[in-house]
Amino acid sequence: MKTLKSIALILFMMTGLSIISQAAKTSKNTIVTEEVTYEVNGVTMKSLVAYNSAIKGKRPAIVVVPEWWGNNDYSKKRAKMLAELGYIAIATDMYGEGKIADNPKTAQELATPFYQNPKMGQERIEAAITKLKTYAQTDATKIGAIGYCFGGSMVLNAIKLGTTLNGVVSFHGGLQTAPATKGTVKGKILVCHGLADKFVPQTDIDNFKKNLDDAGVSYTFINYENATHAFTNPESTANGKKFSMPIAYNEAADKKSWADMKVFFKTIF
Repeated sequence: MKTLKSIALILFMMTGLSIISQAAKTSKNTIVTEEVTYEVNGVTMKSLVAYNSAIKGKRPAIVVVPEWWGNNDYSKKRAKMLAELGYIAIATDMYGEGKIADNPKTAQELATPFYQNPKMGQERIEAAITKLKTYAQTDATKIGAIGYCFGGSMVLNAIKLGTTLNGVVSFHGGLQTAPATKGTVKGKILVCHGLADKFVPQTDIDNFKKNLDDAGVSYTFINYENATHAFTNPESTANGKKFSMPIAYNEAADKKSWADMKVFFKTIF
């Protein structure tokens, strides 16, 4: 009898594992990605929308703003990861026509106009939001944005300039951003910063925090030990060596910052 019970227990556990495996497989296979285009001031943006078709009804929407390399496979991967979490997300083409940089010189040339004119980035983020709102899956009352490096600066600029967002997350983003004023920021801010980031001096951090404090903005600033600029991107180590840049991937900081983002979104949505 004891043997029969043991066999039954093993069969039950195997069945359970099979169901879990099948559910995971089904969930992965129900992630829909769609290439979309829309125009901003006559420039065509080529972005990618991702969502889980197995989820019914509306859900929060997230804009993903890429690193200065452009809307490449990395930003698209993050949009898909957000879809797996139950959001609808758009990996956003900021430069137009799907432009991608394969070296720092080109990347800087493409990114510089956005630093010089913060409203330019704001307009393109708002255009991505407008595109997301055309989807039946989008809950238009729950919109967020995340950005990496250049993208982190862009999402911070957007919310500080008044774009209606429940919240934004900057991953290793630059902090020389547009100043916030009282009453302008409508959502919350999470900054995920690498303590070993040589691109962001302490004076930038101090000025950034002081501005938000003076403007009465709700924000969380999290530091990650031994994390450099671009610490979330697995390709950063190779790029750092190739282009002699002080950037590298940090798996621990990557996973922890993603977990911190998930908690943040649960609180704002």
